[in-house]
Amino acid sequence: MALLEVNNLKVSFHTRNGVVKAVDDISFSVDSGETLAIVGESGSGKSVTCYSLLDLLPKPPAVIEGGVAKFDNEDLLTCSADRMRQLRGNHIAMIFQDPMTSLNPFLTIGEQLIEPLIYHPDKTQRLSRKTARIEAIDLLNEVGIIDPNMRFNSYPHEFSGGMRQRVMIAMALINKPRLLICDEPTTALDVTIQAQILTLIKQLQQTRDVAVIFISHDLGVVAGIADKILVMCEGKTQDQNTTQEVFYNSTSDYTKKLLSAIPSGAKSKPSGAQDGSPLIEVSRIKTYFKDFSGNSNKQVKAVDDVSLSIQKGEIFGLVGESGSGKSTLGRSILQLAPITSGSVIYSGTNLGALKASQILAWRPKMQMIFQDPYASLNPRMTVYETLAEPLLYHAIANKKTVAKQVQQLMDDVGLARSSVLKYPHEFSGGQRQRIAIGRAIASQPEFIVADEPVSALDVTIQAQILELILSLVDQRNLTMLFISHDLSVVRSICDRVAVMQQGKLVELADTEELWARPQMPYTQELLSAIPSANPKN
Repeated sequence: MALLEVNNLKVSFHTRNGVVKAVDDISFSVDSGETLAIVGESGSGKSVTCYSLLDLLPKPPAVIEGGVAKFDNEDLLTCSADRMRQLRGNHIAMIFQDPMTSLNPFLTIGEQLIEPLIYHPDKTQRLSRKTARIEAIDLLNEVGIIDPNMRFNSYPHEFSGGMRQRVMIAMALINKPRLLICDEPTTALDVTIQAQILTLIKQLQQTRDVAVIFISHDLGVVAGIADKILVMCEGKTQDQNTTQEVFYNSTSDYTKKLLSAIPSGAKSKPSGAQDGSPLIEVSRIKTYFKDFSGNSNKQVKAVDDVSLSIQKGEIFGLVGESGSGKSTLGRSILQLAPITSGSVIYSGTNLGALKASQILAWRPKMQMIFQDPYASLNPRMTVYETLAEPLLYHAIANKKTVAKQVQQLMDDVGLARSSVLKYPHEFSGGQRQRIAIGRAIASQPEFIVADEPVSALDVTIQAQILELILSLVDQRNLTMLFISHDLSVVRSICDRVAVMQQGKLVELADTEELWARPQMPYTQELLSAIPSANPKN
């Protein structure tokens, strides 16, 4: 018998607008040492399915309408609250998507790790603080935390995103669970860290004989880790089989759609780069920040002596691990981050030599699309107000013409005109990114910095946004700096690519040349870390 067997699970949300069937008759099983991947677009019911097993859904509005979920022959859906508290963490553990929101910023990593050991629900299994510390440090070492003795006393903000995710894995494993649920654990991580986390989960599973449920929107990510795959859409099962069968023999149109949305291969459209003088010339830029960690004389060299040029009409890719200086370089070019030295020449004008009042005249020509549209959009402004603001501020429209131009922007980015009076929270992630793109193109710019514009989107929405970006670049003759940690995305959209490492530019080449013949070991490492959408590899 399987370690976990779920049959005919039904979960609904009872809202003011009616009943929403979030999970509709889902069945699956997973055994010790086995990995089941649950895949689907945002809103498909993946997380709700697993949250319902651990009684983590708010009741109301959530209601488990039916089904059985037997863990080691014990029904999780009918057990008492006390029993569920015993099961959570001790026998079934969960790794959440965003470790920064899951970790307590006021407690050290060590204190959070030992808490379940010294306050164990079963008093017979409680450990002394000294013994708990030893176990925690051993586990930090097992998940790849360097110098665990010292980092035991560090706070979450002192870790990188990848290191925080390793800590979350350690916290999930501290009580030696038999089932590990991973909810999008690699979504916001760069390719090398993502590869490390996936390898780590696989290794720990083998050494500890743990059953794993891996939730993801990306079939390419789960190809190398999953034994079986359950594909969900709108709460229903669309496909369920072994990984190889799902990838190579699936008859589901929805599965085929997800597979086709995985970025692969070179850019399909020819380069729009124009010959002649570059639009942007970056010369020996240095952007340093003061280090507030204790040494007042130390500086963080976010961008360290970088030079490059971007041709008009070109989509120029910028890649590298988190902390490599990609975003800071983009902000430095737009004069949103103070440059320590060097120059940015835009159409023959040195932007760094201009006063703040003079820069304002250049703002319509240079815009930015941010990574998180929900954070960059004003929650108190409707779509109409968001799109109208740059039109009116830069005198591109007046009160008589602004409504018509807002509607045109809605059409350009693929948003329904009927949603013009809605607020950001009423839209999906992909729709919010379309609003952000609409705002960026409203001022009729020549140059756009797109900073991780698709990193938090599921693969089908990601493909739509990339297609939108390509069409807008072509139609509006835009030049773009495209920043991303996803090298497959960069290959599919960019004409040339620059690679950054620790603030420095280490390699620059035409996209296909870089893929075919990477020169630097760091570039080779990045390319080798790209997840293969091929279970046979």
